[in-house]
Amino acid sequence: MRLDEAGLLPHFSCMAIMQETGKTLARARYGAAQAMRAAWYGAQYTIAKRRSAGFNRPGEPEFKPINPVDTKELRKAYLGLFAKDRANIEAGLYPPPEDVRLADLPKAVSRARYFMRDVADVDRRRVAREGDEVREQFEGSNRYPDYYQQNFHYQTDGWLSDDSAKLYDHQVEALFTGAADAMRRGALAEIAREMKGRDQREVKLLDLACGTGRFLRETMRAFPRLQAIGLDLSPNYADRARQLLASWPHVEIIEGQAEVLPLEDESLDMIVSIYLFHELPEKIRGQAITEAARVLKPGGAFIVADSLQFGDNKGLDGILEYFPEGFHEPYYKAYLAWDFTPAMEAAGFKLERTELAFLTKVNVWRKTEG
Repeated sequence: MRLDEAGLLPHFSCMAIMQETGKTLARARYGAAQAMRAAWYGAQYTIAKRRSAGFNRPGEPEFKPINPVDTKELRKAYLGLFAKDRANIEAGLYPPPEDVRLADLPKAVSRARYFMRDVADVDRRRVAREGDEVREQFEGSNRYPDYYQQNFHYQTDGWLSDDSAKLYDHQVEALFTGAADAMRRGALAEIAREMKGRDQREVKLLDLACGTGRFLRETMRAFPRLQAIGLDLSPNYADRARQLLASWPHVEIIEGQAEVLPLEDESLDMIVSIYLFHELPEKIRGQAITEAARVLKPGGAFIVADSLQFGDNKGLDGILEYFPEGFHEPYYKAYLAWDFTPAMEAAGFKLERTELAFLTKVNVWRKTEG
């Protein structure tokens, strides 16, 4: 009896079809979910723009970037982000996102309403260039460093209220029309590569400036037994992170500064930072890098996901110029031309690889042995 007569070849064919169909269905689900997110957040961004006074401020000359924005490259990079994200999921680097669920619709609508209510206050600060309202709350106090007392992005209360912590992730997704999570997952792919062949229980990771814990939550979904710490300077954002990570009680959320880490020397296997360095003045960037080197074991990885810088994708240089002009980003202009390499190498790091994820760059720095 030939193999095909025994039904084995048809069986293998059916298996191949099922595998391919499953992959196709998974791709369809992923594509539909991301399209829904893009439409949802894109619509909110459009409405917010219509309710605002316009990008240019009254009495000031029209802003024109030095570098023209290549709209074809912008579209290519945006779509390429999701293609790479889907490929990473199919490669098993991390699970599919779970952020488009019917059960979550009431919460999503509530956050959207709150986002829209805050638009007028954000725009008022933007037009008046009032980026330090929050400083008045801490006048005469040394609780927070001076550079931190800002209404970053002109958002209400800066990083220093529960309302800000509840709204922040929604604001960022609206700004990037649903692409922010996918950009962050570029760092998750690097964590997955670092974790290959390792026992999760033996790996200690720090999410440096973890914010609301949104990225750390995705990390724990992928690696639930990882020994993880999240650190943030804002008590409000740290509280929010504790809520989001309640399903992993072994995860520790602590408060502290990136430049003065409350951790022991060589106590970590891996550090990840998401959109931290462009929010820091140059001096503090260097100090944060030195501290990361101190607490990281030799051979450990420092995964830095942050904004693109000039020259990373020349077609997008122009759009980078808009961020410090349209949003309160006091250290962003200097960051765009800042070279990580001297500070990193002085601290004992070597650049291992770089990946671009739309408007985000992910660098993997390795702490040298000895």
